[in-house]
Formats: sequence, structure tokens, C-alpha cells
Amino acid sequence: MTKALAKRKATKQAPAKKAARKTSVSKTTRLFTIGYQQTTPKAVLDELENAGVKLLIDVRAVAASRRPGFSKRQLSAGLNERGIGYLHFQALGTPTEGRLAARSGDQKALTSIYAKQLKTQHAKHEIAELNSLIETAGPVCILCYERDHRECHRRFIAEIIEERGVTIENLLAPQL
Repeated sequence: MTKALAKRKATKQAPAKKAARKTSVSKTTRLFTIGYQQTTPKAVLDELENAGVKLLIDVRAVAASRRPGFSKRQLSAGLNERGIGYLHFQALGTPTEGRLAARSGDQKALTSIYAKQLKTQHAKHEIAELNSLIETAGPVCILCYERDHRECHRRFIAEIIEERGVTIENLLAPQL
């Protein structure tokens, strides 16, 4: 079992008892979102730290990047240096055809493709886990590439979480 999976299981098991006692999520509970397009790793890490984020959840289907500092290992190491945890929720990433639609600016196709993705059992499980972590792990932020959350699939994740009574805040790191 990988360290990340063991950590996920440990985090998941302990909060389950707490979550059972709560009837609803407090409206003061927040989910942050951030994209790393046109910014540096330092700027993103500074923004997360300034917001008080304790856990970053990577919602890219492929946690790799041509941009130095944003691939899974590098990003996780940078976060760790600042006391911020890292998890990768692959099932909340956009499938290949959705990423192609986003790159071409076809928001209608992205919406349709990603809506199907969110109906998968794995994605439903990760949404439930995200919701639980928001309550138990301190301030949580979801990360993807696009700077503007309105052009990114993370807006759909945020909308689902917001319907559950969580306040959404979209962070913007300074541009290059």
C-alpha cells in the first residue's frame, strides 16, 4: 500500500465517526479552488499558505505537468515543506476527450463529458470523500490547471460541494 493510500484510508476511517454525529456542514466551512495556469509554483504555494489551506486535492486526471513544480511529486514535496497535505483524486479529473474539448474552448462538450464522468461510482466516491475531508481535515483546496475556475471542470465539483452547504472561494495566484 502506498503512503498516500494509507494516509487516505487513515483519514477516511477516523473522520467517519465524527461525520456520523454531524447533521449538516457548517456554512462557514470552505472549499478553496486554484489553477496554476500562468503562475509559478512559489506563487501557488504562497497563495495556499496565505489562505490557511491544510490539504490540497489534485483533481487532474493525470497529475503530471510540463510546467516545473506542478507534477505530482514536485508539487507534493513543495506542499509538504509548508505543512500542507496532498491527495490525488484521479476520478475527479477530466477524461481525455473532455480535456481536448476544454483546450479547443468547447465548454458545451466539456460540460457534457464531465457530467458523465461525475456519474461514475469512483467519482461519486471521491466527491463523498472530498466532502468528508472538508469537514475534518481543515481548509481544503482543489487544484487543476486552468486559472479561471469558470473555464475548468473544478467549477462542477465546487457546485456539488456548495449545494451541500459549503462556501466556495476561488484563489488566484499572481500571474507571471
